[in-house]
Amino acid sequence: MRADVTTADDVRRVGLALPRTYERQVRGRWKLKVRQIVYVAFSRDERAMGFGFPRAERDGLIGSDPETFFLPPTADLRYQWVCAHLSRLDDVEMRELVTDAWRMCTPAMLHDLPDLPDPASRVWHLVEQQEWAEVTPLLHPSLSFADGELRIRGRSQVLTYLRAHPTPRPPRAVEVRDGRLLHWVR
Repeated sequence: MRADVTTADDVRRVGLALPRTYERQVRGRWKLKVRQIVYVAFSRDERAMGFGFPRAERDGLIGSDPETFFLPPTADLRYQWVCAHLSRLDDVEMRELVTDAWRMCTPAMLHDLPDLPDPASRVWHLVEQQEWAEVTPLLHPSLSFADGELRIRGRSQVLTYLRAHPTPRPPRAVEVRDGRLLHWVR
């Protein structure tokens, strides 16, 4: 067994950082969900996970590494789903599989968020949830916000705008300084 074994907690860390994700226990098994759609489910012992994966590509993935990947139970074969032994995944591959499964059940406008530098994805999620106290420390005091023709400068002004308007579309590009968003471009 490798020293850098991926665990269910590693998967949770990645999944729960993705916008709109929450965790629920269903019939004794923990699942990561977006709205009512499950995109990752753990075995009861948390040594394996099932995850969303295109059905048309499933056999190719399993054939590429049958020691790691396997088919779900017969009743679940109709779903876009495949399973993996966590101990056989490294963190990079696990992150890619979990993020791609999440992308299968979220609107396309969110798909680039995990690829943006931290804390862009978290900021957008908190703005969507209107968690203003948690958003504020993640925004640089000199924040510039650009969405089409709209241009706003300054953290206070941007927060005032965001509180009064519907959640903006996620940024296409951001710049981070000192761990806080300095530029948000849509």
